[in-house]
Parts: sequence; structure tokens; C-alpha cells
Amino acid sequence: MVLVAAYGATIEANVLDTVTPDFWVPAATLGLVFLGLHLVIRWLAPFADPALLPAVALLNGIGVGFLRRYDLAKADSADRESLAIFAGTGGRQLAWTLAAVILAAALLAIMRDHRSLSRYAYTLGLAGIVLVMIPAVLPNQFSEVNGAKLWIRFGGFQIQPGEFAKLALLTFFAYYLVRKREVLSLASRRVLGIDFPRGRDLGPVLVVWMISILVLVFEKDLGTSLLYFGMFVVTLYIATERVSWLLIGLILFFGGAYLAYVLGSTVGGPFANFYVRAEIWLDPFADPYDKGWQLVQGLLTLGTGGLFGAGPGGGQPTLLPEVQTDFIFAGIGEEIGLFGLSALLVVYLLIVERGLRAALAVRDSFGKLLAGGLAFTLGLQVFVIVGGISKLIPLTGQTTPFLSAGGSSLMANWLLIATLLRVSDGASRPVAPGGPAARPSGGPPEQLHGAPTEVIRP
Repeated sequence: MVLVAAYGATIEANVLDTVTPDFWVPAATLGLVFLGLHLVIRWLAPFADPALLPAVALLNGIGVGFLRRYDLAKADSADRESLAIFAGTGGRQLAWTLAAVILAAALLAIMRDHRSLSRYAYTLGLAGIVLVMIPAVLPNQFSEVNGAKLWIRFGGFQIQPGEFAKLALLTFFAYYLVRKREVLSLASRRVLGIDFPRGRDLGPVLVVWMISILVLVFEKDLGTSLLYFGMFVVTLYIATERVSWLLIGLILFFGGAYLAYVLGSTVGGPFANFYVRAEIWLDPFADPYDKGWQLVQGLLTLGTGGLFGAGPGGGQPTLLPEVQTDFIFAGIGEEIGLFGLSALLVVYLLIVERGLRAALAVRDSFGKLLAGGLAFTLGLQVFVIVGGISKLIPLTGQTTPFLSAGGSSLMANWLLIATLLRVSDGASRPVAPGGPAARPSGGPPEQLHGAPTEVIRP
């Protein structure tokens, strides 16, 4: 939070030519919020990974600071110095952070053992599918933002259900693959040193592939489609240790995306939106003032930042469309440069690495798949959004975890972190001599239905 306060002070010095007496208030507010969560973790999950909370707090704090900087840029020059700390997008993000942290603490209090989630796996799986499909069936005025049907919007209320669907679906995937791991590990033939599965075992992958293609076509969003299919295939790989599943997944997804592109250019209809997005990705400068405007501005913003950036508060975020949500990484990059963005990516990498470490250390199969899938999902989401704004892949509607404005993304990702904390706590608890890990007070029994506790061995 000292870094966050220094970031806020530098922004005010560059934007206002002075530092206001209350520049420290957002960082202090966040500090109190995160201190409260730290105490909750020490009480409810004392053996949880100590690196997760500080890393996420830094990202969340930088996000709040940049959104405050965006509010200053939008305000009239005469009103900037008097702009209230808790006003505008930055103030709302502070409120959403408080709500998200409370939700994470509540999850830690309710879920005393991560294996208890396996009891509700099928319910969560059904809920995840429903949450994914709701925006697709709603009329455009209630679900579409910037061409992607990812929202539920009524009046002043809006929520992005897909952010919560990924957590529900991943829980179901982990439970299902624990039960079917031995069957899915069977090989039918060996090609170039790689064991491929039997044809009859391709059913689950084909079902999830079809759902992801439907999301791509009817919700018009490549990022969400790639996220859902990717987290299933990687969880399947973790469960079976078969590289062939990764190859099959890549072939299926990219084959489906290419088919959607071809159909968009010939048939049109529901495939037309993806075709347009792919054309913009291939050559955004072909129409830089209309269809390619957003991507072109993002590329120019990153180019303007260079290696070291213009300094916090020294950029022009108001020239970049959707800088507070989809393009916040580019907006921050203009001011902190490639070196600063690399530092943020290293923080994300640290979070993913600690999640994978918890997956390796936990003793039950369900926990291994759950933590590994959660860590990979966070990393994949960062890849999808950074790849989109840097023109590595077609532009998506994904938000940057913990940085972008919005309550849905922030709350869902804090729930993800709370689950990782719970798994890492279970992984690090002392083991009684000759027995299983010590059970949390008030938690469920060690052996749960459908949640085997055996160790996965090579």
C-alpha cells in the first residue's frame, strides 16, 4: 500500500501540479480493508500461502489508482483538485473492492475444507451452464456491450454472469475428472511417441468444445470461449498427464474458430461478428478511424509508452476507448512503459505459480485439479486480454483481473483467490503421524463422497 500511495501521489503531481493533502486516503482505505482480510485469513486459514494476498492487493491497488487518474483526466481542469476521493469510477472501484473482500472472507468462513465443494459439483455445473447461456438468449439491449453478449442489464443494474460461471464450471470439471481419470487415461494407439485416447472417450471434450463454439458464435466473444474450453482441457491434462489431450484441444478449438471465420465470410448471420473481429485483428490499420479504431488506439498507446512510460499521470487515457475496462492494461502501459507492464505480469505470474504450488502440495485429487485449474484460468485470462490489446490474438471482451473497473470481475476473481487460499491452507496443514492432514475446526469429514483423498503418484 506504500507503493499504491506513492503511485497516487505521482499521478496528482503530474496531473494537478501539486499533491493534495488527502492523496493517501485511497491507499489507507485499501490498507484497512486488506488488513481486515489478512486477520480473517490468519484466523480461518492460518496455513494459507502468505504471498497471495499481498500480490493481489498490489494489483487491486494499482487498478484503483489508475481509475482515480482516469477520473481526474475526464474532469474539467478547474474541478480536478476538488474532485472527491470517493467519486467517479475510482470511488466505485473502492466500494467494489470492499464488497469483493467481504465476499472472499465469507467464502473462507463457510468453506472450511475445499473438498466440501465436491458435494455440490453437479449443481454448480448446471448453474455454470445456465449463467453462460443467459446472455446469449437475452435480447441485445439487455446483454450486448461493444458487440459482445456477455451481460445481464436491467435499468441501472448490470452483471457479467460468465465471471462466476467459470468458477462453477471449474469445480464441476475437477469433480468429474477425478471420477473419470482412469478411463480418460487409457490409450488406444501411440503416434510419434504420444499416447492418444480411445475414440469413445472423446465425448466430454466434444461436448465442452461445442459449448465453447456456441459461446463464440452467439455471445460473439472469442476470449470467453477460449477461457472455458482451455480450462477444461488443461484440467483434463492435469488429471491424466496425457499430452495428447492438449493437442486434441488445440486442434478442436482452432479448427472451430477457423470454421466460424469461413462461415462468417460466406454465410454471415451469427458468424459475421467473429469474421469482422478477425478481419480487424489481421489488419486494424485498414480502417483505423472506424472498425479498427479501438485496437489502433491501443497499439499507439503502448507504442507511446515505450520502455519507461510517460510517468503516472503523464499519459492521455481519455483518447483510448474503454480504457477503464478492456484496455486498462494499455492505458497503464502508456504511463509505466514496458518495464512497468513486465513487473505487473511478473506479479500475475507469481499468483499463478503459487496456485500451482498449492495444487502440487495438496494431498487429495480433487484439490489438485481445482487449484491447478483455478491458477491456469487466471493466467489464461491475463493472456487473453493482453494478447488482444497487443494484437497477438483477436480482440476480446475480457477484463484484466483486479485492474479493470467492474464489480463482477473483481468479486469473481477474489472468490478465486479465496478458494486458492483455502486449498493452500489444506495443503500446508501439519500431518498427524500415520494419518491424514489435520482437519479444520468445524469442517467436513476427511473422506467426502466423490472426493477421494489418495495421492496422485507418477
